[in-house]
Amino acid sequence: MKTARVAAVTLMGHKHMQRGVPCEDYSLAVQRNNVSCVVVSDGAGGKEYTHARYGSKITCETVAQLLTDHFDALYNENREAAVKNLIMAAIHTNMAAAIEEFNLDSLERLSCTLVFCAIKDRRVMCGHIGDGLIVRVSASGLSPITMPQNGERASSTYFVTASHAADYMRFVKLTTDDLHGIALMTDGVQDLVYDEASGLVRPVIAKMVDTLKGGRDVCEKEINLILEKYVVGASNVSDDASFGILLLEDTPSPVPDKLPKTEDAFPRGGSDTFKDLQMEWLPKVKKAKNVIINAGATKPILEKTDPEIVASDKKEDHQTKPSEDKIEEYEEKRKVGDGFVLGIIIGILLSAVILFAVYMVLS
Repeated sequence: MKTARVAAVTLMGHKHMQRGVPCEDYSLAVQRNNVSCVVVSDGAGGKEYTHARYGSKITCETVAQLLTDHFDALYNENREAAVKNLIMAAIHTNMAAAIEEFNLDSLERLSCTLVFCAIKDRRVMCGHIGDGLIVRVSASGLSPITMPQNGERASSTYFVTASHAADYMRFVKLTTDDLHGIALMTDGVQDLVYDEASGLVRPVIAKMVDTLKGGRDVCEKEINLILEKYVVGASNVSDDASFGILLLEDTPSPVPDKLPKTEDAFPRGGSDTFKDLQMEWLPKVKKAKNVIINAGATKPILEKTDPEIVASDKKEDHQTKPSEDKIEEYEEKRKVGDGFVLGIIIGILLSAVILFAVYMVLS
């Protein structure tokens, strides 16, 4: 079994230094119960997010404890939505204590992003809400596991405090096969090492991950110097920066000098847009909804092949006539069954219509 090492570093950006504002990023790297885990979080900027630095700390500590204490339960659960909802519920539960402690008027005061990864034996779990980046490092190169999640404006993103935060979470399960390491970062680092237009991760990330070969103390000192010189020190308005690493020992590293430094941008724009796709399917969905709702409206109450109705010792054309009580019993069963299925289908369709309506309002 491959042994994992972990490290994490957070630095305050010049923007906060100049304003006398505390660092709003937080990062955590822990190993417990045979689980190696790294979590980073970026507290939301803006006057309305008065206690975002506490939100990022609470988020990292909550998720790290969940992943190290209950890795098996989370990884083995096949209902992804249930896992995401539980993680968000745990974060909000622990944030409630901060609301009481600081007498806050809303959960949004604690807004922050979330990026995490945990490894146990050959199993890997990653999760992500908001901007920031998770990068897979292997002998063959670098590739994003999850990409930044921005809104209509590049400066906007999604936070763990959103009412439907679980819907925005990207949750990925994989294995350590062909894996050398994983790098996690907030947008303060992401902006300088990732080209969103082409999906290219800069080769420097491979070098940063390999600093952990010298041990955690050496790694965190080197990462601190790199961030201080090339990230935080690169601008007078630099943001807070957090960087986390999980490294698998005795696995081959990529050769940074052989990694691509440029790539063509992904196709953007054109006539194929998601909004147009929604408009194309809306009338089809409405028509299908009517078909589904009316399905079975003319369905016979009793089927000829029902074993309780058809006499087994008589020919098919000599059917035993059911009693009126039996007919009422079967009619009631059919109504209950049809109603249950119909309720589920209508619920799904209404949810789709509501989501579409929200999207159209926000677009």
